[in-house]
Amino acid sequence: MRKIWKPLIAVVAIGLAAFLLYRTLSRYSMDELLAAVFAIPAGRLVAAGGFAAASYICLSGFDYLALRYVGHPLPYYKALWASFTSLSLGHNIGLAFLSSGAVRYRFYTRWGLNAEQVAKIIVFCGTTVGLGLLVLGGAALLLRSSLAVEITGLSQSIVIVLGIACLALPAIYLVLSAFVRKSLKIWRWKLDMPPLRLAIGQVIIGSVNFACVAACLHQALAAVTDVAYVGVASVYVIANTTALISHVPGGLGVIESVVMYLLPGQDLIGPLLVFRFVYFLIPLCMGIVVFLLTELVFRRSHVRGALVEATARG
Repeated sequence: MRKIWKPLIAVVAIGLAAFLLYRTLSRYSMDELLAAVFAIPAGRLVAAGGFAAASYICLSGFDYLALRYVGHPLPYYKALWASFTSLSLGHNIGLAFLSSGAVRYRFYTRWGLNAEQVAKIIVFCGTTVGLGLLVLGGAALLLRSSLAVEITGLSQSIVIVLGIACLALPAIYLVLSAFVRKSLKIWRWKLDMPPLRLAIGQVIIGSVNFACVAACLHQALAAVTDVAYVGVASVYVIANTTALISHVPGGLGVIESVVMYLLPGQDLIGPLLVFRFVYFLIPLCMGIVVFLLTELVFRRSHVRGALVEATARG
């Protein structure tokens, strides 16, 4: 069965990624795509690409810390390799904890990890995502509470309470990691708290990651509207949370709808298309190529190893 379902993961992942890439691009004509890209000043476009690249580097840090959490550290290039490939596909396929998790499993089991360790890596990375969203959202709500009131329509007091609550949860997580040594039981699940140094790393790198994604979106939006970075960060946290809950592939349509609803009165189709192109579609194209090449390399290595073993036995 293992010989059947492991290659099946690869085929399904590549097929879904290619289909979603086609479905996303087919909604627009080539003229629309080119017009949207060329309408953004070159400086803004380069900056957006730089922040997108910085985000994916941060995401590789999720895996790098997670490998230490499960007691199986690997060189950074392997964490980057597995993280970028799995997330560039998982961001677009949807149900990222399953889709990217399947690709992670494909990588990490080849490097000596077992299924339990891979599952813990997925949970660790998912927790880091939540911590990053909470910190960025809480900071945005408190630093520019008046702007958050204008965007969300909530009262000033509710915005401040929400901001404090967002920052309190990561603080509680750090306290638990410092003092709790046994498994923490949450309903039917058990969570092994990481050491404090890893927990601090989660909070920092998770926050920096989403700050970079928000900066990527801000650079695209700033080309057509005068909007503050903190405002974009607030909107992005709301949009991304909605996308995560809906599990729509890449937040397709969800992020655009939320941003356009919270920032009305502007023609944001072009910048949002550029953001999706820079942060989702370019990495998706790269991820498909990397995944295909990876499968070919590992397949050849497996065949070569089998031939050597057969020769030695003969």
